[in-house]
Amino acid sequence: MNIDQFRDYCLMKRGVSEHLPFGPDNLVFKVMGKMFSIASLDEVPLRVNLKCDPEWAVQLREEYPETILPGYHMNKRHWNTLVMDGGADPELTRKLIDHSYELVVAGLAKKLKQELDSLE
Repeated sequence: MNIDQFRDYCLMKRGVSEHLPFGPDNLVFKVMGKMFSIASLDEVPLRVNLKCDPEWAVQLREEYPETILPGYHMNKRHWNTLVMDGGADPELTRKLIDHSYELVVAGLAKKLKQELDSLE
């Protein structure tokens, strides 16, 4: 998956917006204002940070030690860095994006969840 495919997949999700709050090299995706992914555009290969359940994060790092790393500049218990060098199956990448999105949605305040539910 390349950056365009990654971006398109993130943006197709309900309530998602993209931002550059940390400068032009870090593309941030938020759902209802809460961050669920950061793509480091200046990294070759592309690297993205995704939120992850702590237990699954450890399992993923053990299973894919070259591709899934502790979250760079993030809470390493709750975030993984995915190296997008072709080592991860695109289906796994989509699953990790979905998981990150769902974790953030689950943590939204009730009012924000209601707003998200009302979006088409």
